[in-house]
Amino acid sequence: MSALGKVVRSGVGRRRVQTLAIGLATMMAVAASVLGGSLLVVSGAPFGDAFAKQHGAHLSVQFDAGKVSAGQLSKSRNAEGVSSAAGPFRTATVTPRSDGAGPEWPMTVVGRGDPGRDVDEVALLDGRWPTHSGEIVLSANSSLIPTMGMKIAFPDLPGGPTLTVVGVARSVTQTADAWVVPSQMPALTAPGSGGYQVLYRFTDAGTAAQITAGGKAVTQSLPHRAAIGEQSWLTVKKTAERDTALYVPFLIAFGALGLVMSVLIVGNVVASAVGTGTRRIGILKAVGFTPAQVVRAYVGQALIPAAVGTALGVFAGHLLAVPVLAETEEVYGTSSLAIAPWVDLAVIAGVLGLVAATAWASAWRAGRLRTVDALAVGRTASAGRGRWAARLAGRLPLPQPVALGLARPCARPARALAMGTAILFGTIAVTFTVGMGASLGQVMKAKAHDAADVVVPAPLPDFGPQGPGPEKQPEADPAAVAATIDAAAGTGKYYSAATVRTTVYGLTGTIDVIAFTGDASWGGYAMVSGRWIDRPGEAVVPTPFLAATGIRIGDTVTLNGLAEPVTVRIVGEVLDPRNDGMQVFTDASNLTDAHPDLTETSHHIAVTSGTDVTGYVDALNKDLAPLGATAQAGGLRAGGDMVVTLNALSMILTLMLVAVAALGVLNGVLLDTRERVREIGVHKALGMTPRQTIAMVITSVVVTGLVAGTLGVPLGVALHGWVFPAMGDSVGLRLPASVIAVYHGAELLPLALGGLLIATLGALLPAGWAARARTATALRTE
Repeated sequence: MSALGKVVRSGVGRRRVQTLAIGLATMMAVAASVLGGSLLVVSGAPFGDAFAKQHGAHLSVQFDAGKVSAGQLSKSRNAEGVSSAAGPFRTATVTPRSDGAGPEWPMTVVGRGDPGRDVDEVALLDGRWPTHSGEIVLSANSSLIPTMGMKIAFPDLPGGPTLTVVGVARSVTQTADAWVVPSQMPALTAPGSGGYQVLYRFTDAGTAAQITAGGKAVTQSLPHRAAIGEQSWLTVKKTAERDTALYVPFLIAFGALGLVMSVLIVGNVVASAVGTGTRRIGILKAVGFTPAQVVRAYVGQALIPAAVGTALGVFAGHLLAVPVLAETEEVYGTSSLAIAPWVDLAVIAGVLGLVAATAWASAWRAGRLRTVDALAVGRTASAGRGRWAARLAGRLPLPQPVALGLARPCARPARALAMGTAILFGTIAVTFTVGMGASLGQVMKAKAHDAADVVVPAPLPDFGPQGPGPEKQPEADPAAVAATIDAAAGTGKYYSAATVRTTVYGLTGTIDVIAFTGDASWGGYAMVSGRWIDRPGEAVVPTPFLAATGIRIGDTVTLNGLAEPVTVRIVGEVLDPRNDGMQVFTDASNLTDAHPDLTETSHHIAVTSGTDVTGYVDALNKDLAPLGATAQAGGLRAGGDMVVTLNALSMILTLMLVAVAALGVLNGVLLDTRERVREIGVHKALGMTPRQTIAMVITSVVVTGLVAGTLGVPLGVALHGWVFPAMGDSVGLRLPASVIAVYHGAELLPLALGGLLIATLGALLPAGWAARARTATALRTE
């Protein structure tokens, strides 16, 4: 072995503290970078990536089984422009009941023998694909909450079949709500109903015109009006991107924070570790090593533990990615998200390159010193550095160990700055997470309008023919339901909301008009600007409606498509992302003449103080049963699961960033303690106890932690104030101040103290080592 190789091997073996620090820092940095880089990659085009991976269908067409046969449909796959096709599959629209619960929303069931491969590969998220009759796989997007082993009954069908859930899956183009084996379909198809589904992929499908042309080509040879419905992948893409665009800036911010912190921590650790070897560099030069050999030796000493840490970091990053990407799948509505191999390669090359470059720069700077100057540097700071701080701290009415600790950052200002930067980013991450969680909760609350304690949902619409099961009850009379609610003991306040479809000049398609009976201002509707409706002839609308029509608050809009046109004046802008924001909220009295029959009505109730909600719902349901209506506790809870998912995801990412920040502190305090080991031995010889030693080491990071925490909180608030409006802008929404201004004075102080907590966590291990060090051993150390 050459002399240079011996120097590298002995340096790695003898300088175990620095070796461990470099290895740990590299491991955490690689893990954080793998996770952060993966979040950036999967957030680029989540739907497009999933569509390509699962070979999504460009066009899904529903056919009438009474007008076309399976053989005729099989020939449509040979139409011009079709690259591949799947089907025909039998389909049926059924209304399930799960484990004895009330009726759910109607769902589309498709008979498929396997998940497919070439077109619309259905991704299994849990369980398995059904293998025989009596089993069903639910879509993750189904109105039913998928639970393995759950029983689903179809009492409206002949024989009342009951199926067992054996799997949960997701189709990227949302081609069905559930799947069964083909042999199960006859039992799920009512006489005179049912159809076929064929899924197509085209050679050219990038525009709506190309999809339309493809649809005409596949139906050209089929009987007239055999196709009764179709769904373009562009429509699904638009919906998916609208739903996920709100969360993309959120995940990108976390990914960027992870990458920046990783670079800072690795650079700081390596520079500090090499910088502490200045005296040894002088010794190497004294025995004949050239500056170039010194640089190569120290680069090698840094790369060996960094390589080990990188390998462990990649492994740890992949382990951390399992829960994080699983949560991200729920956020983006995709499946099978994974770490791209090039992300691993880029992180490995980047981190090892950063280690080599930092070690080279630090060793080159020390290697250029004259040999005598390098030998004179020793292992401690210059004698005069920080003395003014020590004298100032000594005058304070504090115990001597505390005073010594408080003055320490001034002796090593560069190291204190590096530790402070790590704490700063950790505090920013915590502050950002707290604000994002609160803001997302406000947005989902505004989206769901679930401020009510009890809700009587609107009746389910009629979907297709009914089998010879129990007769369908007549729709509940909204006035009778309202009278029953008003008479119920414990009712505080309530309002009704009816939905009517209308058209507006300048907009294509229909829009929803939500007509209220009663005061709905308490129902969770967050105002962006203007005010809520308080008299007839007024309305409020979401931001996208204003943008699409070009109107402003104070203008009027005419609702058409009713018995007669209705003109209302816009008095406010409300936060509501549903239905692409194409909604109008107004008082029901405005529609008395134009649409007197408001049957699609939900009722929202706030109970009086002290009323038990469960008991109130039970009593109310007894009175509502003859009317065919059912009350349920809580609001409609739209998006509640998404809030939980995002909060869990942000918590995981924040803990990771805090761990990286604490590691930066650990490295700085560890190196500082090792440099001061002889000084600590002198203090111990003069009577310093282990507890006082711990206090001295921990207080050496107190000022740094407090300053970084104090600066990190406003920066975290500013980051939240920039990212969250960007999330709203990405979906065409203006967010009200109540959604953005979620920080309160009582929360800011604990958040500022979070910097102190991170600093303390990072200093605990070095403080314990210093307290356990034997006095004689410490005094003998150079």
